[in-house]
Amino acid sequence: MTMGTGKILIIIGVIFILVGLIFLAGGKLTFLGHLPGDIHFSKGNTEFFFPIVSCILVSVIGTIILNIFFRR
Repeated sequence: MTMGTGKILIIIGVIFILVGLIFLAGGKLTFLGHLPGDIHFSKGNTEFFFPIVSCILVSVIGTIILNIFFRR
């Protein structure tokens, strides 16, 4: 194994840990999906829900975190 492979495996492990922590805290992040701008439409038996603002927020936070870790 080379030094680069070891670093990649460590990064993948840290990512798995972070994703696991997010899943554990998922029930406590109740504001996601209920932000102003999230689309929710229901009529009769039909319900449509698209959390567009929540998706944008998660994308921006993820981009910032990845830029911090992978800045060259």
